[in-house]
Amino acid sequence: MSGPSQVEEIPVASRAPLVEYLAGGGKPRDGWRIGTEHEKFGFRTDDLRPPAYAGERGIGALLEGLAQRYGYQRIEEGGHLIALARGMESITLEPAGQLELSGAPLETIHQTCCEVDTHLREVRSVAEPMGLGFLGMGFQPKWSRADMPWMPKGRYAIMQRYMPLRGSLGLDMMTRTCTVQVNLDFADEADMVKKFRVSLALQPIATALWADSPFTEGRPNGFLSYRSQVWSDTDPDRTGMLGFVFEDGFGFERYVDYLLDVPMYFVYRDGRYIDAAGQSFRDFLDGRLPAYPGHRPTLKDFADHLTTAFPEVRLKRYLEMRGADGGPWNRLCALPAFWVGLLYDDAALDAAWDLVRNFSLAEREALRREVPRTALKTPFRSGTVRELALEALKIAGHGLKRRARLNGRGADEAMFLEPLVEFAQANQTPAERKLELFRGPWGGSVDPVFREFAY
Repeated sequence: MSGPSQVEEIPVASRAPLVEYLAGGGKPRDGWRIGTEHEKFGFRTDDLRPPAYAGERGIGALLEGLAQRYGYQRIEEGGHLIALARGMESITLEPAGQLELSGAPLETIHQTCCEVDTHLREVRSVAEPMGLGFLGMGFQPKWSRADMPWMPKGRYAIMQRYMPLRGSLGLDMMTRTCTVQVNLDFADEADMVKKFRVSLALQPIATALWADSPFTEGRPNGFLSYRSQVWSDTDPDRTGMLGFVFEDGFGFERYVDYLLDVPMYFVYRDGRYIDAAGQSFRDFLDGRLPAYPGHRPTLKDFADHLTTAFPEVRLKRYLEMRGADGGPWNRLCALPAFWVGLLYDDAALDAAWDLVRNFSLAEREALRREVPRTALKTPFRSGTVRELALEALKIAGHGLKRRARLNGRGADEAMFLEPLVEFAQANQTPAERKLELFRGPWGGSVDPVFREFAY
């Protein structure tokens, strides 16, 4: 989850500047970049418990160690170190101390994979002497919601109070989930609309390929991507598949209308969060926000509000792919490869649109509903999601080969799809492989996951 946005505080009193703000994200093709983000669970290596913020082995101390050793700029809130920045990349804290890398906008998957590798090595070098480790999965496999600590960030306190009013699993989303996502550019409104529709329709296929959250509190939970299931009972006002994206006339104006109807969480002023949970941004535009009467928003307030909508694909001044569980290094590299291959090559984008263009609203919703439980084996028309995944991977692979971005050994970016192709061909997700281990060599315990799958 984001912190306060770095956007100019230009006052706005109507819808038009908000539309212009989103449209201003359009870039020529040579300016398109790849921004990869991933979250991971921290754990104490002696007892596997999630570390609190405070203390010699706390997340705050870990951030301090990273800042001192690797030249990060320290970002504080209320006297607490809550984030780090270095160039265009940042390290932030999720509500229960999940550590997130928000990567720099880079030109190739090779670069973003090197960035991820460097980050993981730096974190490990500081964490290991502290007796801390980190794990990539979609849902915390062992500890209950009550066992999870809370980080000292103002927006999280507001969300912690408000979430239970809107769904039964919102606090689990905050404290017990981890994801990997990629942020990608568009040229103009027409390009945004086509990419939004393709990526939204295919998001359940990404959920299936990355499914890696089959445990809750040490036992199988009946799902393969429980992280994805959690989002379905978090807050219906700000989640879901956004059927209106496929309607005639969809564009930046329609998305702004959607955002104006997403209830607010907060207003950020003078270093503090003002609780506006459940209130209307439309009222804010009119100067009638109950939490902050007589004041109108700035573009920065709108940019902050953008971060509080959580659909499967999110539009900011770029598009965010949000459907995948967190996982190991190779799947952190595979996610940008999958989506860049589909969306950054014209022939691939056309082929992907041909694959999904006749999906009905009911079919898209059914995929979103069923994939968290059955992933690649989810029935679809006369086949299963596996067939869709194999076709999408083929399209993405061709797109990456046509991009022809080579590393120093002459390999193109399609190499990063190999783990996904193997999952799809075997018709077995990472979650199903962990369930086999749980029922076999692990002897009914999830504890080995912290050793065998730690970064």
